[in-house]
Amino acid sequence: MTPRGPWCRSVAGLAAAAAAALAAGCGGAPFNTLTGGGPEARLLATLGWWLIALVSLTIVVMGVLIVWGALRRRGSLTEHLPIDADGGKGWILIGGVAVPVVVLSVLFFVTLGTLRALPGTVADPAVELEVTAHQWWWEIDYGGRPSERFSVANEIHVPVGEKIQVRLTSADVIHSFWVPRLFGKLDAIPGHTNHLVFEAERPGVYRGECAEYCGVQHSNMRLLVVAHEPAEFRSWVEHQRQPAAMPSDPELISGRNAFEQYACALCHTIRGTQARGGVAPDLTHFASRRTLGAGTFPNTRARLQAWIVNAQGMKPGIKMPKLAQFDGRTLNALAAYLESLE
Repeated sequence: MTPRGPWCRSVAGLAAAAAAALAAGCGGAPFNTLTGGGPEARLLATLGWWLIALVSLTIVVMGVLIVWGALRRRGSLTEHLPIDADGGKGWILIGGVAVPVVVLSVLFFVTLGTLRALPGTVADPAVELEVTAHQWWWEIDYGGRPSERFSVANEIHVPVGEKIQVRLTSADVIHSFWVPRLFGKLDAIPGHTNHLVFEAERPGVYRGECAEYCGVQHSNMRLLVVAHEPAEFRSWVEHQRQPAAMPSDPELISGRNAFEQYACALCHTIRGTQARGGVAPDLTHFASRRTLGAGTFPNTRARLQAWIVNAQGMKPGIKMPKLAQFDGRTLNALAAYLESLE
């Protein structure tokens, strides 16, 4: 039967919109919080469904009370309902006190149980990471013996089905680490270390970002978690531990010399070269990364050259200065060298 009348059509339209929004939220959206990609994320998703159910129940109960109060005739039906002569204090106590107390109590205990179930640390994690938030990028240090440690930027690579231990801090202001399909939000605080554990159950790329306003480029502080099969992850780790390959092509040699001689080496590190700067991302295997500027742009030759010359114009407010002193040949050689750092 087709709903008739403007009121019925409005209700039908709202119901369709709500159903579409819910379907979109439960689909494959990268920031979907209602379907987890690991056990920790599923705990938080369950908490989200509890919240939706309780809020929906509250809306229904309060809506029924409001509609009933608006439509009833004064004095009618009151002898059969708990309404007194002063205008319905019984219903006020039910709708304004009893219902909120029950709903909030249930939500409190469900939330408490979820927090108790989320581990902060594990005894024997497969991978230990130190994640440091900067304005506006992520530094990820992989632990191990001193000779085996290495650093990457804005991409976290992990093995599937293994517990990952993260120690989280900040180098400047308060940030928030958020990969919604793997874990909830956790603040990165200067001078303090927070801990979290997560696990990716399926291979794939999980998007994340900073969830705490941290300055002008807050919205462009993204990261990726790439989950590999265990053997593939081990190969990735072994490759990342290697220093940058020595170039033999004249153009690449020229690009490496430019990197070491100009301001690049004052901020960035490329292991195996004289570039040992410690205030900007490690670029030893720069070409293996998918994006530039913490997920702001794809890692392509044109974007890279524009970034080298005028990063401020592409992402205003970052610490990388303009490097307009490069001529065309030097810029091409420098970009080609960086692209060779697989």
